[in-house]
Amino acid sequence: MAGTNTRFWDSAARKYAAQALADPAAYERTLQSTRGYLKPSDTVVEFGCGTGTTALKLAPAAARIVASDISPEMIAIGREKAAADGVSNVEFTVATPEAAPWPDASFDAAIAFNLLHLIEARQAALANIHRLLRPGGLFISKTPCLGDANPIYRVLVPVMRLVGKAPYVAFFSSGDIEREIIGAGFEVIARERHGSKPKDPRPFLVARRT
Repeated sequence: MAGTNTRFWDSAARKYAAQALADPAAYERTLQSTRGYLKPSDTVVEFGCGTGTTALKLAPAAARIVASDISPEMIAIGREKAAADGVSNVEFTVATPEAAPWPDASFDAAIAFNLLHLIEARQAALANIHRLLRPGGLFISKTPCLGDANPIYRVLVPVMRLVGKAPYVAFFSSGDIEREIIGAGFEVIARERHGSKPKDPRPFLVARRT
């Protein structure tokens, strides 16, 4: 299944890079909140970095960012963008949170935006993120909780997967994902909603490694 998801995102990468943000104001709120939790001395890992936009925007807020994604094509685009922008403290690499190869306690913070619902081995991913963080390190996530969204997605997504128009997608509630994060050894210290509409199914969570 990992190979199928990799192929999906590789084929979508260039189109994904060209897409406009659906909610630019919400994205800016997410960036601003995230910057507030980072220190200039931090070493940060981002999982599901896509084409690198978020890592490059956060680069001034940290000493070093390792931006990773399952898709080599996404990583290639991220490297192109970093070179074009002259950003030297962001390193792009192919990796997934459930199988990330770095030693224990390698990072001060881990970031995963719009990713957790796309991971089949979610418990393994959360456990590995916990392992990679130093004691007291932060896991910052913003996750579409489709269990809280319009029920029509439960019909549309499987159909789209059948015709190759969607990758693996999990359905869980905001309460479910928070319980999973706590169960992996984290303490949730902040909960925010950044969407511009009244109902936002993507909770922004900040969790500390205990």
